[in-house]
Amino acid sequence: METLRIGIVGIGNMGSAHAVQLFEDRVKGARLTAVCDIDRNRLQWAKERLSDKVLLYENDEALLDSGEVDAIIIATPHNFHPVIAMKAFERKINVLTEKPAGVDTAGVAEMNRAAEESGVVFGIMFNQRTNQLYRKLHDLVREGALGDIKRFVWIINNWYRTQAYYDSGDWRATWNGEGGGVLLNQCPHNLDIWQWIMGMPARLRAFCNVAHYHRISVEDDATIYAEYENGASAVFITSTGECPGTNRMEISGTLGKAVIENGSLKLFLLERDEREICFTSKEGMPKEKVNCRTIEQEGPDGGHLEILQNFTDAVLQGKELLAPGTSGIFSLSISNAAYLSAWKDEWVTLPVDAEEFTRLLDIRKKEEKVADKKVRKEKMTGEYSNRWSVRW
Repeated sequence: METLRIGIVGIGNMGSAHAVQLFEDRVKGARLTAVCDIDRNRLQWAKERLSDKVLLYENDEALLDSGEVDAIIIATPHNFHPVIAMKAFERKINVLTEKPAGVDTAGVAEMNRAAEESGVVFGIMFNQRTNQLYRKLHDLVREGALGDIKRFVWIINNWYRTQAYYDSGDWRATWNGEGGGVLLNQCPHNLDIWQWIMGMPARLRAFCNVAHYHRISVEDDATIYAEYENGASAVFITSTGECPGTNRMEISGTLGKAVIENGSLKLFLLERDEREICFTSKEGMPKEKVNCRTIEQEGPDGGHLEILQNFTDAVLQGKELLAPGTSGIFSLSISNAAYLSAWKDEWVTLPVDAEEFTRLLDIRKKEEKVADKKVRKEKMTGEYSNRWSVRW
């Protein structure tokens, strides 16, 4: 195979952006051959914006059975991601899914098993893994530059949203439409970066405040406190109701600390291990030498295009995926555990009890009263918005 024929399932805001990038040949070795959507207005947009050579379908199965695609990008509402992916796996079609991997870990685990059995390439659009500073910190932690990790703290709330935003779609901020609030809409990238750098915690306690700042039925404010097997801890704070917001990550270890904020990574490194200092120093409050270093972000992230190119290269050339689709279950496990902790008002161990989570989520779906929203027509720009990238 010299050219990867890609189809897109769902051409709303995100899907239309992927479509235009592929159509304009910004991904080497890939070609957009088909799109589908159940909304005829979106198909009309595709007809006007894309060439007649791009086939239009009204549902995913018609596209998958067309014989015109070697791979698909899934850009539908969250709960459909595993369903459509598994249909593709049955047909030996490669898959790149938008985040999150799904709504519940039970469905995502089933999807992951189907992916592994199919033998096709499966990726997820965790475009923030292309950020230079996150990559650098990931490598530093893996190399032991900070020593044994003690604490991880991330305040990430610089995605302020108004009531108009939530009223722009009847699926937004609902258990039935999105499957959650800020943790499942804005935070999947960040929860992924957290576990990508730190690994998975052993247990957590979460506080998810529903409708704290907006008239919605899901959480718009959340705080997670997590603990690791080695005694390290993590705190993750987020909301869509604070303006101006903050994006600040700090990791401390026995050899110093690292801080990412305002587009720079600052390292504060000790010359000897703090545990050694603690038990060998004769002073109660010693002044240890700290070596400071700043790493600035150089240029924009590779973002969505880098993930698209990497996925294409993985299919055509066997290159390693930056974000394997099967890794999507980890960030979802954290958000599922956070919801379960908040609902039960208690600590939750990981991996989460998938059956219990699904049962309690279904109760919320059944009890949910759908608000009468004046829904605005979704604008399909065909461009990647900066709100989908790392923002400082």
